[in-house]
Amino acid sequence: MKIKDCKAIVTGGASGLGGACVKKLVEGGGRAAILDLDAARGEKLAAESGGSLIFVRTDVVGEQDVLSAIAKAVEAFGAINTVINCAGVGDPGKVLSKKGPLPLAAFERIVRINLVGTFNVTRLAVAQMVNNSYNDEGERGVIINTASVAAFDGQIGQAAYAASKAAIAGMTLPIARECAAYAIRVMTIAPGIFDTPLLASLPEAARDALGKMAPFPSRLGRPDEFAALVGHILENSMLNGEVIRLDGALRMAPK
Repeated sequence: MKIKDCKAIVTGGASGLGGACVKKLVEGGGRAAILDLDAARGEKLAAESGGSLIFVRTDVVGEQDVLSAIAKAVEAFGAINTVINCAGVGDPGKVLSKKGPLPLAAFERIVRINLVGTFNVTRLAVAQMVNNSYNDEGERGVIINTASVAAFDGQIGQAAYAASKAAIAGMTLPIARECAAYAIRVMTIAPGIFDTPLLASLPEAARDALGKMAPFPSRLGRPDEFAALVGHILENSMLNGEVIRLDGALRMAPK
């Protein structure tokens, strides 16, 4: 899948990892629909893209929202052949704190947005991409989901987040096996600690301390490094059904 041929939908594409992926696609000659709740940022990116981007305000757990977004992307680009799922939340919460047990609604919210949202977009995109013609590599599409190193070594207070990301990692292979019949590849990236808006509110000292947790390079990951891996996955047809850690050899401490 050449980047210049990508007709993508990118969830969480208004900023952070998703925003870097949108930039990567546009710089490579591709086109993308930004699916996000942040209309201000999303519309600004689309307006500045010279027609390479559209923005569709989308709740990833809403079936009609996602169907509408896919329809608008197909209308704008003629088809979709790339999905990059970056939308997600990561509110911490202990199983038992001084306030009592973690509210079940808080756990459900994170799992619903991160896991159910990713699956919702994936399933509806696959239903659309099976209509695509085959490219020169015999592909109809590529789906790249976002897990986290927390899927493998989640910290105290990350039960909901780690569960949601572990499930994204766990569904990669079975979906890839199924989608092989449709000539659609499915991959997942599990990033470490990246310099995204989620960390922007932290003091610089705290950000530096987080970055130093990684053995090498001992710094926060850059969103463009995540996007670079996305670009390689798109263009390397042998990458399928796998979860790739992108973390500088980071292994999270218990807390």
